[in-house]
Amino acid sequence: MTVPDSSAFGPAGAASPRGSAGPAGSSTSPAGSTSAVGPAGAGGPVRLDGPWTHRDVAANGARFHIAEMGEGPLVLLLHGFPQFWWTWRHQLPALAEAGFRAVAMDLRGVGGSDRTPRGYDPANLALDVTGVIRSLGEPDAALVGHDLGGYLAWTAAVMRPKLVRRLAVSSMPHPRRWRSSMLSDFAQSRAGSYIWGFQRPWLPERQLVADDAALVGRLVEEWAGPRNPEFPDEETLAVYRRAMSIPSTAHCSIEPYRWMVRSMARPDGAQFNRRMKRPVRVPTLHLHGSLDPAVRTRSSAGSGQYVEAPYRWRLFDGVGHFPHEEDPIGFSTELINWLKDPEPDR
Repeated sequence: MTVPDSSAFGPAGAASPRGSAGPAGSSTSPAGSTSAVGPAGAGGPVRLDGPWTHRDVAANGARFHIAEMGEGPLVLLLHGFPQFWWTWRHQLPALAEAGFRAVAMDLRGVGGSDRTPRGYDPANLALDVTGVIRSLGEPDAALVGHDLGGYLAWTAAVMRPKLVRRLAVSSMPHPRRWRSSMLSDFAQSRAGSYIWGFQRPWLPERQLVADDAALVGRLVEEWAGPRNPEFPDEETLAVYRRAMSIPSTAHCSIEPYRWMVRSMARPDGAQFNRRMKRPVRVPTLHLHGSLDPAVRTRSSAGSGQYVEAPYRWRLFDGVGHFPHEEDPIGFSTELINWLKDPEPDR
């Protein structure tokens, strides 16, 4: 197994988002505050205002915050690291206008959802997702997942296939493909060096929240591609930094990645890997940025071998790790056209 130097995650306090260098008080927040990150709005750092509605639902023994809008077939949106539900702010209104019930949830331990002491293995997190589908009173959903959310979407489609109508994954290979790439592909292992860095106790959490979560801004900047020079802007970075600064969020955000690595040599990890041999049997859309520095295109492209259903691969040229934010119109158009296509294998 090739393990890059975990110091690639960076020393605590060394990160500084673009344009916000200097001491706290040297930049202006979206709300006009002189704080480096700025205060949250009336709804706090999580329940941000918009055309959507906020509420909480109970599922799998925990409480989950969701933002929803629209009516029609359910489309459940799952965020990745280091973000929360707000990452889908462009897709929520686009899906609602297209005739769908769009719901973006905060994963366990993030945003407005419960921060439980345990339960961050992918099998349990996937049960959170399917539990939210049931709590919303829907028979099934189209799952759309990015990064870690994509990992959980793959898992839910295998574990609870009757609850997943369609599957759309962005910037994340199938779990078995991810595992093999991290263990055998040095380039991917190096690209994912931040995950190796997460395996250290306590220090990664401190790094994430140091200097008003400046490292979060640095990661989003470094993982974005050059196609959209306006992403990420200072307001976007401030929102993500505030959300990560909520107590316990950094720890809960890292725990799934700790399980993914530490379980590789344990029986529970081997069992999960065997379980994921079951093929995905729902139409699948796989989206990826051609310049993604965190998850290589080569790693994701081999995921179709695990799908025994219509599988469509789409590559966004010049885009990095966040296609839905870097090219929101193109991403939403591709997703909606595929959701409405009665013959998605074309």
